Amino acid sequence: MTESWKRPKLQLPKTKSEWIGDIIGYSIYVGSILFLILVWNRLPDEVPGHYNALGEVDRWGSKWELLVLPGSGAFIALLMQILEKFPEVHNYPKRLNESNAKQFYLLSRKLMNQLKNVCLILFSLVLMESIFIALGKEIGFGIWFLPITIMGTGIPIILALIRQRNIQ
Repeated sequence: MTESWKRPKLQLPKTKSEWIGDIIGYSIYVGSILFLILVWNRLPDEVPGHYNALGEVDRWGSKWELLVLPGSGAFIALLMQILEKFPEVHNYPKRLNESNAKQFYLLSRKLMNQLKNVCLILFSLVLMESIFIALGKEIGFGIWFLPITIMGTGIPIILALIRQRNIQ
């Protein structure tokens, strides 16, 4: 039997920051889908299909490809939502025990929550940028999108690792 199945199963209520993160992440995600529905008939047949590292469109595709973004966002959100519910299966250092499990679980669950919501926001931003470019409005992040993505996902991970080191 693996060690993760021997870990305590704790019922930890969602924190205020997790609720706020979910409200923001899901609101932006749903808002981007509603916007896509609203402008669908105004979109040209070809829309941005891919961006290079500089944020420039390097492939155009059918407007139906835009549905991949909300679909991918939904898949990732569902997967990460499940991982949030079962923090005892996450990877932890060997020093995890009954006395510090709550701290480890809460920190790990908060990280999953943050990453889920950052991913929802990033998928929404790519969708919005693609819509605006397709409609002839050159609004976008350009070269800044890749650094924003790296910082948006990297900073929460680094901060969680630092906090985890302080758990006794």
